[in-house]
Amino acid sequence: MKIFYLPDLGEGLAEAEIRQWYVKVGDEVKVDQPLVSMETAKAVVDVPSPYAGKIVELHGEVNEVIKTGAPLVSFDTGEAIADKGSVVGKLETSEKKWDEGEVIIGSAATKPSNIKAMPAARVLAKQMNVDLNAITPTGPQGLITPNDVKQFAARHASPSVVLPGETEALHGIRRTMAQAMSQSHQDIVPVTVVEDADITDLPPGSDITIRLLRAMVAAAKVEPALNAWFDGKKLERKLFDEVNIGMAVDAPEGLLVPVLKDVAMHSDEALRQQIDTYKKSARDRSIPPADMQGATILLSNFGTITGRYATPILLPPLVAILGCGRSREVVIPREGQIVIGRILPLSLTVDHRAVTGGEATRFLGAVIQHLRK
Repeated sequence: MKIFYLPDLGEGLAEAEIRQWYVKVGDEVKVDQPLVSMETAKAVVDVPSPYAGKIVELHGEVNEVIKTGAPLVSFDTGEAIADKGSVVGKLETSEKKWDEGEVIIGSAATKPSNIKAMPAARVLAKQMNVDLNAITPTGPQGLITPNDVKQFAARHASPSVVLPGETEALHGIRRTMAQAMSQSHQDIVPVTVVEDADITDLPPGSDITIRLLRAMVAAAKVEPALNAWFDGKKLERKLFDEVNIGMAVDAPEGLLVPVLKDVAMHSDEALRQQIDTYKKSARDRSIPPADMQGATILLSNFGTITGRYATPILLPPLVAILGCGRSREVVIPREGQIVIGRILPLSLTVDHRAVTGGEATRFLGAVIQHLRK
């Protein structure tokens, strides 16, 4: 018997949650056949079989969290030789684009089952009790997307009643988000500073998000202490030259934070294209894990929905997050005259263990100054 241990599904992730088993005990499987859909903090990934043989045991139920390196599946391969490796079943990586014979999710490449659907679509279909065979795919190479599942379910929905007092266990992104918020509350000493930026003189149609990104890069040069990581246990901080901005993106399953790498090196057009790509891929859970790592500072542009000020939550080891509220028209005195102007409310949260009040206010002041240009 051989045991397949859960491999690292995304650069150091400690665990993953079982979303859907594609096999059962007694099934005969082939090498690279999808075994299970696993959800990490960063993606939903189909895990392929490293062996050909009969399934002897599945080490976990749906919604159960499995630690990286823990037993996942036991096989009868017909071989009497013991396993020599401690962790088997390495996921093969691929840089290929979509191909008719292969599905690529993040860094995991697997061969599809008879129904061609994104892993996230399979999970959603099971949760909503939707038959994938009945869905017309709209994705690349005939793949069923999560949005296909949602639209099908909406067209065929029947009235349902949600009873008061019902509870729902958190899974996937929401579970990870709850854990991260608890860690933030426990580990960080936050302080929030708020101020308004006068953006009356910005040209009509200006991309406020891009202006904020540029302002954060400029402010990091003025006050580099906020573009940093802090290790609270060792009381050590690390400053960065590159400004990698993690942007909070609202998704149906929860909050995702893809990272815009080395913002200063990219044009406004390239940044806008990358942001739009992240928004789209957040909806179908196809953001590669590597694109959600390496942030040195955070931006939460919650004002695109509603709200003026907030107390944005920091995620260690980062030491600063800038929140941007909804802009609004206000009465502004200018050179003895009353004019109607536009202001942008900003909320900056820092980890006060690593950032002083002076450093925080100088950074925020530099952001505001840059937005006025």
